[in-house]
Amino acid sequence: MSERANYRRTLLTAGVAGVASAAIVAGEASGQSAPVMNDPDVVREVTAEFAGYDQALGKNDVAALNNYFFDSPGTVRFGISEILFGSSEIRAFRSASAGLGGVPKREHTVINSYGRDFAMVATLSHPRAPGKITRTMQTWVRLPQGWRIVAAHVSTIDEPVRP
Repeated sequence: MSERANYRRTLLTAGVAGVASAAIVAGEASGQSAPVMNDPDVVREVTAEFAGYDQALGKNDVAALNNYFFDSPGTVRFGISEILFGSSEIRAFRSASAGLGGVPKREHTVINSYGRDFAMVATLSHPRAPGKITRTMQTWVRLPQGWRIVAAHVSTIDEPVRP
């Protein structure tokens, strides 16, 4: 089985959270302490990176957007109407995209860090279509070149009725 096919199978069966959970359990089983969750310094770093990502998204700065994603065949982005495996597919999508025409107005943004090198961003925004809400989730990893997105999911649904 190819590396890409094996990565897809692993991601689809366990998901990013499953991979992270397995890493935490492996650390506990080996006697290592559990990672510190939500270290304020790490959360600040990822918050700044996410704000930069949003600015690039609003300007449709393709070079900057591409730089936020880890340059790897294992990087995944599931979008509103696209399924992208690998940074080359993500770059091609970005190059062909017209952009949003402004910085998204985010709400209910949650940023959690797990240890010093792993974080998750979940947020909501309202697209131009009334009665809809867009959900965005990103997995960020600190790599030698800095924080990079290794997995992302964007989807738009009917806005749920809130009690």
